[in-house]
Amino acid sequence: MEENKNDYFLKREAKEKETYAKEMKNKMKKFLVLAAILVVVGFGFWMFVLPMFQASNAPNSSEVRGEFFPAQTRQHIAMGATHPDYNSDPPTGGWHYGNSVQTGIYDKEFADEQTIHNMEHGHVWITYRPDLDKETIEKLADIAKSYGSKIIMAPRAKNSVPIALAAWEYLLKLDNFDGSQITGFIKTHRGKGPENVPDFGFKDFRQK
Repeated sequence: MEENKNDYFLKREAKEKETYAKEMKNKMKKFLVLAAILVVVGFGFWMFVLPMFQASNAPNSSEVRGEFFPAQTRQHIAMGATHPDYNSDPPTGGWHYGNSVQTGIYDKEFADEQTIHNMEHGHVWITYRPDLDKETIEKLADIAKSYGSKIIMAPRAKNSVPIALAAWEYLLKLDNFDGSQITGFIKTHRGKGPENVPDFGFKDFRQK
């Protein structure tokens, strides 16, 4: 009799353990599904919703087209390879390297041939002469950050003017900082290159 009673409790305990294990397995499945959904939603927000939100909070501006320079070519060339002169300075299209620059704010220069690839992807290139005063540089950086993607900001010693903004086939040159002109140019041309590739990873890369 005692043996039967022990068997009953052992079977009951085993059944409870089995039930508990199934419940935990089901909870784990639900947790993993929920985690996967949150990752997908979070990635989508980061990739698409956040840039639009940042752009909507950027300074209001009217359309600014700048000067038009037809792209001479979209040909890729090897790094260091020679090519005909560009038809604008800074260039707004033409021969370029196969690798682009990570979007962001920099305190170092890049080869024109590299940033042209970015403009082909719909990015706007903000350049300034290295001797530009720090206050104005920070104003440019604030504008770049307000958009948060598809922007490259870097010094360029070859600039003929203190500030120049380049997009695919369009150029804006400025002798002085003009926030409405700058934001208007970005609003007009950002994301409108012949290859509108999604952008992520924008940040301030400058050495603090």
